[in-house]
Amino acid sequence: QVQLVESGGGLVQAGGSLRLSCAASGRTFSTYVMGWFRQAPGKEREFVAYIRWSGTYYADSVKGRFTISRDNAKNTVYLQMNSLKPEDTAVYYCAAGRVLTQWANEYNYWGQGTQVTVSS
Repeated sequence: QVQLVESGGGLVQAGGSLRLSCAASGRTFSTYVMGWFRQAPGKEREFVAYIRWSGTYYADSVKGRFTISRDNAKNTVYLQMNSLKPEDTAVYYCAAGRVLTQWANEYNYWGQGTQVTVSS
C-alpha cells in the first residue's frame, strides 16, 4: 500500500544542515506512522525519529538538532538535520508502519535509503 523513496542526502561539513525528503505513494499514507532510521558502517540500524498526526519523538542523539515533519497533501515526510556531526554519517531510511514505535522491525515499508556524509 505504501512505497517510499528518500532523497536529499549528500556531503556536508560538520555544523551544516541537510533536509531529507521521503516521497510516499498510497492512499493510506496519512494514516501511517512515519519514521526515520539510519545505519552507519559497521553498526545496526538505529531509530532517529517518528511522527504521527499529532506528536513527534526523537532519539536522544538527535534531540534539539533534527526535526521530523510531514505534509500529507504532498505525501512527503521530511527530516531537517541541523548542527550535523561526523557521527551522523549514515544511510538514512524512511519507514512506514501502523504502530507508534522506535523499533525498526515493527515498520512495514521501507525506502531504499539516502547517504548522508558529514566531514570533520
